[in-house]
Amino acid sequence: MDGIKKDTETRMAKSVETLKTDLGKIRTGRAHPGLLDQIRVDYYGAKTPLNQLANISAADARTLTVTPYDKGTLQAIEKAIRESDLGLNPAASGTLLRVPLPPLTEERRRELVKHVHKEGENAKVAIRNVRRDGNHHLKELLKKKLITEDDDKRAEEAVQKMTDRFIAEVDKLIAAKEHEIMQV
Repeated sequence: MDGIKKDTETRMAKSVETLKTDLGKIRTGRAHPGLLDQIRVDYYGAKTPLNQLANISAADARTLTVTPYDKGTLQAIEKAIRESDLGLNPAASGTLLRVPLPPLTEERRRELVKHVHKEGENAKVAIRNVRRDGNHHLKELLKKKLITEDDDKRAEEAVQKMTDRFIAEVDKLIAAKEHEIMQV
């Protein structure tokens, strides 16, 4: 029974971590190196993550700089950033790329907030699915008479408290990201 609770809690925590990662990829108008994490560069025929080919840093609040470890990959990195769905237009400056971030319009901010809410809802659904699986495993133990009905009720209450805690954490993450996006 404790194993089921621990597994349920671990899986719920992974759902929250996945949400944090997904929210980190959403642009807020400020430059941060994590913005380019999902970009893959065609490097000698293999799709390689950009952060393995170059050093990415924030030059200022609106500009990222990308310094390739291998100078020969500059054009491939520039092409990968340009073709990404981020809408960025990098400019080569000697041996490094400058990636200016255009300011967000009010309409785009609202779209991003909707996207954040959708991601949050997906995380909540994942957490509820984990709760359902945990309760299902508890019911199986009850059917096999490995636990009593009282143990089952207590365990289900514990799983529900976990669910409530993780959903509250998701709500907090969504609210923080929404505030970050709507700040001008």
